[in-house]
Amino acid sequence: MANPLRGEVLNLYKNLLYLGREYPKGADYFRSRLKAAFLKNKDVKDPEKIKQLISRGEFVIKELEALYYLRKYRAMKQRYYEEDNKNK
Repeated sequence: MANPLRGEVLNLYKNLLYLGREYPKGADYFRSRLKAAFLKNKDVKDPEKIKQLISRGEFVIKELEALYYLRKYRAMKQRYYEEDNKNK
């Protein structure tokens, strides 16, 4: 019998893998760390523990998105506000 949370775990892995493409240390670094984290917890059978790990993964997704937005914001700010400071 398949675990009903398996789909959620796979979806989480795919989302993290997708977000890891732009990781500052490189996609290969992120992929190896992600794989290690998922393999470390592959034998967990307790549904409550699995849900806890899924929520932790969702937190990581939010943190990665915040990191990317901050990086984008800094690039935009540097690009557009450097010219304003030079003109003063």
